[in-house]
Amino acid sequence: MDHLSSTTIDRILPADRFEGALVGRVWRPGLGPSVVAIREDGLFDISPVCSTVSGLAAMDDPAKVVKSAKGERVGSLEEIAANTPPDTRDLSKPWLLAPIDLQVIKAAGVTFAVSMLERVIEERARGDASAAAAIRAEVLRLVGDDLSRLKPGSAEAMALKKVLMDQGAWSQYLEVGIGPDAEVFTKAPTLSAVGAFMDAGLHPKSTWNNPEPEVVVIVTAEGKIVGATLGNDVNLRDFEGRSALLLSKAKDNNASCSIGPFIRFFDATFSLDDVRQTTVTLKVEGEDGFTLEGSSSITKISRDPEDLVAQTIGPHHQYPDGFALFLGTMFAPTQDRDEPGMGFTHKQGDIVTIAAPKLGALVNRMKPSSECEPWTFGIGAFMSNLAQRGLINTRQAG
Repeated sequence: MDHLSSTTIDRILPADRFEGALVGRVWRPGLGPSVVAIREDGLFDISPVCSTVSGLAAMDDPAKVVKSAKGERVGSLEEIAANTPPDTRDLSKPWLLAPIDLQVIKAAGVTFAVSMLERVIEERARGDASAAAAIRAEVLRLVGDDLSRLKPGSAEAMALKKVLMDQGAWSQYLEVGIGPDAEVFTKAPTLSAVGAFMDAGLHPKSTWNNPEPEVVVIVTAEGKIVGATLGNDVNLRDFEGRSALLLSKAKDNNASCSIGPFIRFFDATFSLDDVRQTTVTLKVEGEDGFTLEGSSSITKISRDPEDLVAQTIGPHHQYPDGFALFLGTMFAPTQDRDEPGMGFTHKQGDIVTIAAPKLGALVNRMKPSSECEPWTFGIGAFMSNLAQRGLINTRQAG
């Protein structure tokens, strides 16, 4: 746990540090989950102004509220971050939580050409990592490795679909990758995400899995994107490869959704165009000395963030408390970790760092889901907590 217990401010803050409108959530012993503004002189509890992050995101100018709201200082970022890892946590002091609360957690899949091809390979390998290398070579021979210029749903995409179907190479992953309809699924239950410096979970029966470093946009009930953060859409390649109907088991397990470290709301220093230009980096450090590095650039995404949001919310589906949407990743690790041809899979204790210049860094340790902290604080407990604190009917300033 050394990687997590030696945290510093510089490791988790954006490159411009406190210039942006940063908000997070902290567990305050004796009180419960609290919305905090992240400032240079500390973390300030602004729950009396906005009792939920969902409510804050719905305000007319959430960035302005984060910058101006008065609140009680809870502590410094460095000391609260240092108290977050579960192995060394002092339960009498505050610790970080995931920065979202009532938002539904959604994820878009197969939004990058590279990851789309890896999904095709998973499907054909039927979850068998040892078969992946040979299948990868065959898929790339048939499809090629650069589909980034192909607009999903276009006439050119449909022409390619026909060619691939004629060759018996069509796949359900190609359908959502270059077809008209995006893959958008519910990643995890509301309030179940873990935050920075917490353990992230892998199903104990999985033998082929990987991190998915992604930008996560924060969306209001009206479908407006108001901010962004980072996320790890932990993926079980063996489960999903066996059958797409196992997607929920591949994606939704205890602690298998990591979001953080903070939400950065849009203002003069950060906009949706900045999200579109974001490059997300990934580093995996194993206890065995193994290191894996990679990156994913939103500039290469096949579907614009606004298009993905429009396919998620509208007359066909509403989210009264808003939602957080993972935008997908182009990173699909194929580097061999142990035996040649077996590719990458996690080992217990891996430290995963997902970072972006304007969003900071999200750091987690990987463990079996059954060994991560159990999720016990759900919506009912949250509502009871807010009511007991006199926050349930707090007027939301806008």
